[in-house]
Amino acid sequence: MKDITIASELLEKDNLTLVIVKNGKTVFLSRSKGIEPLYTAVMEHKSELEGSSVADRVTGKAAAMICKYAEVKELKTRLISDNAIKVLKETNIIYEYEIRTPFIKNRDKTGMCPIETLSLDTKNSIELLNNIEIFLDKIKNKEEK
Repeated sequence: MKDITIASELLEKDNLTLVIVKNGKTVFLSRSKGIEPLYTAVMEHKSELEGSSVADRVTGKAAAMICKYAEVKELKTRLISDNAIKVLKETNIIYEYEIRTPFIKNRDKTGMCPIETLSLDTKNSIELLNNIEIFLDKIKNKEEK
């Protein structure tokens, strides 16, 4: 069975938000929402992600940039933004999606997702990862107060 098929089936069967598979083995999986799971995967497993297959529920520009940075081979997602497609078209990543949208919405559906907004002016993956780290730290600090 292909890695992307394994990842996609696990995503659905176990109600996950992100699954990464390489050579038939699960590298990373998560039920967390937002960019945090993919960010964590690339920070903790960067060397294992090259040539991997990713099944994700939502893929915005930032997620596409992270997949490019990690040298992912394949991506299957339910929802993808136009900006994510622009990034993926500049790569060798094989991608498939169910729904295309102009942009990823924030959780309360009142505007653009903050990470999608953050990624709009960013072309460099390292800069993006640093900005995501700052963003996630701010959220953690708010939750701890």
